[in-house]
Amino acid sequence: MSLDTPQAGTRRERLTAHEALQRLEHERSSRLLQLHAMGEVAPDGQEQAMAAQKDTIKRVLTEVEAAFSRVQDGSYGVCRNCSEAIPVERLEILPHTPLCVPCQRNAG
Repeated sequence: MSLDTPQAGTRRERLTAHEALQRLEHERSSRLLQLHAMGEVAPDGQEQAMAAQKDTIKRVLTEVEAAFSRVQDGSYGVCRNCSEAIPVERLEILPHTPLCVPCQRNAG
């Protein structure tokens, strides 16, 4: 067997609910820390950029909360558009994502 040949059973199809909740909690904590830090530091002349960053963080926090709901109702890890499983690798990077990569590309 060569090193570049994947071993059977090494690729997981889904995160467990516990793993998903841990990743989502970490994401939420990180974003809340960012938001808190931004509230304490407001460099002169950068209010507009800071406001845009805060809006982005708040949007992600909303997506994280929605992902918590998907874990609870059993739809976490399933693409909202095509109903295909979202690859574990994508969920490890973006635990709050509701879309697979092809659907995300099509969404714009």
